[in-house]
Amino acid sequence: MRPSERQPNEMRRVSLERRCSRHAEGSCFVKFGDTHVLCTASLEDRVPPWLRGGGRGWVTAEYGMLPRSTTERMRREAAAGKQSGRTQEIQRLIGRSLRAVIDLEALGERQISVDCDVIQADGGTRTAAITGAWVALHDCVQWMAARDMVQPTAITDHIAAVSCGIYKDTPVLDLDYLEDSDAETDANFVMTGAGGLVEVQATAEGKPFSEDEFAALLALARHGIGELVSMQKLTIA
Repeated sequence: MRPSERQPNEMRRVSLERRCSRHAEGSCFVKFGDTHVLCTASLEDRVPPWLRGGGRGWVTAEYGMLPRSTTERMRREAAAGKQSGRTQEIQRLIGRSLRAVIDLEALGERQISVDCDVIQADGGTRTAAITGAWVALHDCVQWMAARDMVQPTAITDHIAAVSCGIYKDTPVLDLDYLEDSDAETDANFVMTGAGGLVEVQATAEGKPFSEDEFAALLALARHGIGELVSMQKLTIA
């Protein structure tokens, strides 16, 4: 039995709330159980220096955890003077995931910056951030389209992410912190609405996992991401 009493293929309760930020061009407050992330998308009339003059836009992401998003207060990374390696890795993952489903040439020389701030953490913050960030990005592009700055088709597909793992010899979907901290294998999957794989991160924390176990994790991920994409579609409808 899982600590949350969920079935192996059962996700936590998920919610996506659009337009939760007054000033951002796009925003979404996403909840995966007790993991809560605020995602905002901001349009900027500039691109990185290495893209200037090329006629292409850019989508980038920043990620951070608030000091009391965890059981004990964490020091702000700004106070430490640098970001941790984990933070940099996650925000790059979010950026790569979003760029997989947007036509950068259609943006023109503009940048969309997506900020993902973890309000409360209980495992799966990066997967929740990617799923909510897509909604924020979508709404930012719709804001631009309403002003004839871009075509709505600039976003080519949905993108969502979910964690899976092997917990007590059983493949399970959407790990919370109790499972994640004790899992034998921990994996994160990022997929498009059409089912294409964008990124897979899988690590054996104890004994190595087999190809059959990996296939089981992939099947669980497809199931979970299918549910998340359906929820995204309902949210933006």
